[in-house]
Order: sequence, then C-alpha cells, then structure tokens
Amino acid sequence: MIYELRIYSCLPGRMAALQNRFQNHTLRIWEKHGIRQAGFWTTLIGPANNDLTYLIAWDSLADRETRWNAFMSDPEWQAARADSEKDGLIVANVASSFLQPTAFSSVR
Repeated sequence: MIYELRIYSCLPGRMAALQNRFQNHTLRIWEKHGIRQAGFWTTLIGPANNDLTYLIAWDSLADRETRWNAFMSDPEWQAARADSEKDGLIVANVASSFLQPTAFSSVR
C-alpha cells in the first residue's frame, strides 16, 4: 500500500468551489473508478490557509496509473471540472508526493 499526498493551493476566494467539486462530483466519480480517499484537510493554522490537502490510498504505482488515467479521461469528470471552472480557475498549484508507510506506522 502506498499513499499519494496531494496539496491543492486555491486561488483567492475559490476554496468553496473546490470543496463543492470534491463533495458533489469528484468523490462519486472516484468510487466508480475504485479510487480510495484516506482523508481530506484544510489548514487551520499554518503558512498556507488556502490549501486543501488529501491522501489517496493505492495498492501500487501501477494501480494508481491505471485508475487515475481512467478517472482523468472520464467524460463525467471532465464535464464536472469544466462546470466548476466556468467562473474561473480554482486551483493555482497542485503538489503531489507518494508516501510509503514505515514498519512502525499505524497506517499501512
């Protein structure tokens, strides 16, 4: 099991639109493709309070490639993304890291 840490830095005033897109569209489409989220967070205190941070659990990098590519090419996702950005872009930057649990991690 590996985890993908993704941090979306929102454009000013666009956090609500990003959260709405995840809550009302993205998560349902992920389910269709077998993508498993491991948690979502906003920054309460820290250097970037306009960030949405989340983890996705993957069986392997190959699993990630297959499922993510299917999700990104899904017409339903493309329509939801386009609709959510009709008033302008939402995300200024996306950072992604792949994490492997240690032998002593409570998350495996």
